[in-house]
Amino acid sequence: MAGERSFIGVLIKRIFLGGVAAVVLFLLARFVFHFPLVFQVMFVLYAGLGTFVFILLDAPTVSPFSGVKAVVALVAFYAVLSGAFIAGANFLPQYDPTVEKGKIDKIVKPKLAATDKGKMDELLKRSVELNAQSQAIMKRLEALGGADKLKAAEGEKAGGAASPAAAGDLVALGKEQYDLQECYNCHKIGGKGSVKKRGPVMDNIGNLMKPEEMKEKILNPRSWMAEGFEKEYNKKQMPDKYKELMTDQEIDAVVAYLATLKDASVQTPKPIKK
Repeated sequence: MAGERSFIGVLIKRIFLGGVAAVVLFLLARFVFHFPLVFQVMFVLYAGLGTFVFILLDAPTVSPFSGVKAVVALVAFYAVLSGAFIAGANFLPQYDPTVEKGKIDKIVKPKLAATDKGKMDELLKRSVELNAQSQAIMKRLEALGGADKLKAAEGEKAGGAASPAAAGDLVALGKEQYDLQECYNCHKIGGKGSVKKRGPVMDNIGNLMKPEEMKEKILNPRSWMAEGFEKEYNKKQMPDKYKELMTDQEIDAVVAYLATLKDASVQTPKPIKK
């Protein structure tokens, strides 16, 4: 009887200590380390498991037994242990691939989009979309005006005259492509664009370069240099990538847009053939 009373005293004492430990761990996890709720619960469960093991250390010895009783006791022990493990696992949040994929999309995709590869992927995607739009415009022009208007649109690409509707569509497409390729990072038009001296102001480029010369510059940045930009030219500030990023039709559209920039009141550096 004295042994039982002694163990009961130990049991009460250690349950109390385990409860205190569980509360302390919970408070630390929640208010100090700001762990998610699932970790707060896990710390409390760990405290409970530690308390159980701590109690077993001073539990009264069990009389040895063998035979069928030993087998039944062993099976019962594993059944209880497995049940506790399964119940605990079901109690905790389960892994959901859909939820995890959503987390990846929210965290990784914005970071990827901010990288050069992400920007390149976006440019390629938009290039495909713009190409589809330009094809639709050409088909619409063909349907509305037949072969004559289609040829007029092709003539505008080559630097010739075109119908106002065709030219307007091509220039608008070129402006969109100019923005998509982020040309404004180095060039300024209408006072808007790069705040650093990376590339020349473009407001009067239509009076200084022919369309075929502009196209040559886009495809081969080393073919022309802006006067006063020798340092930038030598550093190869203008990238040699647009022939891969844009189709011929999209480059022609950009040229058509640049050819409309003829504001002589804005000082645009003179292009120099290299």
